[in-house]
Order: sequence, then C-alpha cells, then structure tokens
Amino acid sequence: MPQYATPLSAGMDLRANIDSPVTLRPMERHLFPTGLHVAIPAGYEGQVRPRSGLAIKHGITVLNSPGTIDADYRGEVAVILVNLSADDFTVSDGDRIAQLVVARHEVVGWVPVEQIDDTERGEGGYGHTGVK
Repeated sequence: MPQYATPLSAGMDLRANIDSPVTLRPMERHLFPTGLHVAIPAGYEGQVRPRSGLAIKHGITVLNSPGTIDADYRGEVAVILVNLSADDFTVSDGDRIAQLVVARHEVVGWVPVEQIDDTERGEGGYGHTGVK
C-alpha cells in the first residue's frame, strides 16, 4: 500500500512491483508497474509525481509529470521513469520510484463566445513578464 513518509507529507510513496531489477541507461525510459489498483472518488484525481531525491541524486524523473489518474480508471497504476543522467540506474522490486498526490479538481463547462475580455497582459506568452 502507498504510504506517507511523514505525517505532513502531501504525496504517498509508490514502489516498483517488478520480478527482476531493471537498468535504465542514459536517456532510456521504462514503464514500471506498481501492483496498485485504485478507485479514486469523483471530483478527485491522482497525480503521479517525481521523487526529488531520485531527480537530484540520479537524474531520474517521471516522464509525463504529473501523470494523471482519473477517477474512472481501474487498471494498474504504472510509472514512466526516464534516466536523464549520464550513468546507468537500476530499479529493484520495492524501490520507491514516484509519489502519488490525490487532489480535488473542478469540472468546467465551456461556453462558445465571439470574443473574450482583454487583460493588461493580453497575448503575452512565455517569458513575457520579464526576468525580475
């Protein structure tokens, strides 16, 4: 079962559920099963996020971060890890490979319009607000 590492942790540790160790070579990705099936309540989602220790120490991260687990999904939770380092990294059965955060989300209804309101920012995109 996923567990919180401390009483104030937002994420629960997800562990690899594999028959034998898997070595990720540099820039290689792999889908790791966790053995976990969940029933997330309506109005919530599961967010699969990287573990900061794996990222900083080994260059290992969750490729589609955050991965979303929808409330109607009933398959096994799996984690796509990628090795962004220059060194091989081996994952063994039971290793903590990611964290799961369960969060509330909204469902919106779209209304088609001819024009949207203007703002001070307008169409300014990536990097528009400057460096400071």
